[in-house]
Amino acid sequence: VQLQAFGGGLVQAGGSLRLSCASSERSLSTYTVAWFRQAPGKEREFVAAVRGTTNSRLYADSVKGRSIISRDNAKNTVYLQMNNLKPEDTAVYYCAAALRLILSSTREATSYGYWGQGTLVTVSS
Repeated sequence: VQLQAFGGGLVQAGGSLRLSCASSERSLSTYTVAWFRQAPGKEREFVAAVRGTTNSRLYADSVKGRSIISRDNAKNTVYLQMNNLKPEDTAVYYCAAALRLILSSTREATSYGYWGQGTLVTVSS
C-alpha cells in the first residue's frame, strides 16, 4: 500500500495542525496506521496509532491529551489532529501501516512495512 502524508507546516506554539495519511489504491480500514516523528539528531519515535481491527487508539505520553488520531474509511485516510503544539513537537512526521499487528508491537517502527514520505511540522516559540 502506498501512503501519502501531508498537512505539515509552520505554526506558533499553542496552535493546531491536522496531518493526513492517505492511500489512493487500497482501503486502510483493516490496517493498523500509526504516526511516528523524527526530530533532527534524534531517533524516530512513536506518536499515535489506530488499530486495524478494533479501532482502538494508542498515544505517546508526550502527545496524550493534545492529539487525536482518527480514520475516515470512505476517504482511505487517517488523521492526526494535534492541538496546543509545542516547540518540542517540531519534527518530520511519518505515517506507517501494517496488517495483523499485535498490540505489543504497535509502538515499534520496525513493525510497519509501509511508510509515507513524511511531512515537516515546525512549531515556533
